[in-house]
Amino acid sequence: MSAQATANVPHSAPFYPVLILLAALWGGSFLFMRVAVPSLGPAWLIEIRVLLAGLALLPLVAARGQVSVLRREWRWLVLMGLLSAAAPFTLLAYASIALTAGMTSILNATVPLFAVLVALATASETVGVARVAGVALGFIGVVVLVGSPHGGDGVPALSIVAGLVAAFSYVLAANLARRRLTHVPSIVSVTGSQLGAALVLLPLLPLFPPSAMPSAGVIVAVVALALLSTSLAFALYFRLIREVGPLRTLTVTYLIPLFAVAWGYLLLDEQVTPGMLVGGGLILLGVAFANRRPQPTGATR
Repeated sequence: MSAQATANVPHSAPFYPVLILLAALWGGSFLFMRVAVPSLGPAWLIEIRVLLAGLALLPLVAARGQVSVLRREWRWLVLMGLLSAAAPFTLLAYASIALTAGMTSILNATVPLFAVLVALATASETVGVARVAGVALGFIGVVVLVGSPHGGDGVPALSIVAGLVAAFSYVLAANLARRRLTHVPSIVSVTGSQLGAALVLLPLLPLFPPSAMPSAGVIVAVVALALLSTSLAFALYFRLIREVGPLRTLTVTYLIPLFAVAWGYLLLDEQVTPGMLVGGGLILLGVAFANRRPQPTGATR
């Protein structure tokens, strides 16, 4: 093995361990929100999350000499921050007040289903029968979730809607990134969007003050949410995309709800209901179909 090849080996991480770690971190975000949101409220929780995450990544941007890119693209990065962080994170935090960590994560997993609907509406790419069937399956799963018992208090409809709108916002963010930010380095995009989200959320803070002083457990949850489930998770995410490509990396979508349900069950004593299992299974099956790309006609091998 050449010296150059030997030098490159440590930079390539094993795919499955990193993928599982990423799913555990992003699944953990629903646990951390569930712990912290009752005392801080959605606006303050997410403001602290995105501000800490952005500040943690800023020295890396500076070390790479990319601060000028951050300044030049700040308008698009603020808009990206609104669509990819401020809006969806806050909506998911709101949903976490009434929903279990597992249930919120299952709603979040509908992102690929909304992506197919946007593609259909805009005719931006070819959508085959399998992907349409995936959307149908996924939304049947949502109906099952909505119809499942939830603590004996009826269905928290606003929380369900908040989770679905958050998923739709991620799709809008992805389309914005594809149209306007493909030339921006990934680390700059993540850092700028997190700091942009912090800027967007600032006006909400006086309107929604925390209901109580945060306990030590809440502080730990917020720091873990910002540094582990945001800064570290995005770093791992873009590393996987760079090393194995987006298609394999996006299989993390299927693992996140599994970890969120497990964390909620093990650490918060959250109930796993038959409705969650059936509805979540239908949604993940729908996501699997929705992620399929139609084969080009007339293709030869």
